Amino acid sequence: MPRGYFITFEGLDGSGKTTQLRKLAAHLTNSGRSVVTLRQPGSTPLGDRLRTVLLDSRSESSLGAMAPLAEMALMFADRAQAIAQIIAPALESSAIVLCDRFTDSSEAYQGFGRELSSERILAMHAAVCNNLQPDLTLLLLPPLDASLKRARRRNHSTAQRTGTDEGRFEREPSEFYSRVHAGYRQIATREPNRVITIGEGSIEEVAARIVTTVDAHLAAVHSG
Repeated sequence: MPRGYFITFEGLDGSGKTTQLRKLAAHLTNSGRSVVTLRQPGSTPLGDRLRTVLLDSRSESSLGAMAPLAEMALMFADRAQAIAQIIAPALESSAIVLCDRFTDSSEAYQGFGRELSSERILAMHAAVCNNLQPDLTLLLLPPLDASLKRARRRNHSTAQRTGTDEGRFEREPSEFYSRVHAGYRQIATREPNRVITIGEGSIEEVAARIVTTVDAHLAAVHSG
């Protein structure tokens, strides 16, 4: 049985990656493919608990300020569990795995944003995740200000509607997000064969570009 295909979505909160992941999942499912979706942090019982600690802006009022290295370690604990429980079994069963964030997020947010360095993040990935790499990464990187406004507006609306607060990172200053944004661009430059930056456009225009990109990559794999 051939190995499945691992696709990750990356970008700032508010970039539209979650919406686009759902649209791609629907396209692939309608094409008769077996698709598994997940998000990071989260998607496993352990991951969902870690997500609350990592993303809830109220965590620091109850737990104290989270050290950058502790944040990094918790992100990788979530990732290791997701690989063992969801990603690896799905790939072994020949499914297409669509993951909302992976180690590129840790490199951008903790490596660049928290200034822990890419080297430290990549070494952690090799040690904890057995260096599992996505086959394809779709990077959505609209202008920084637009992404942040959208993310903050969405998190405020969600918190009012459900009581769930996932705005911890959105409270960071603009300098933090400038480093994250630059970090994503450096990752894309370093790995142009894996990381495809998707240009701006309407939701449907971006979805069409993603479908074209993914279908071409999957066709190349099967023809090879």
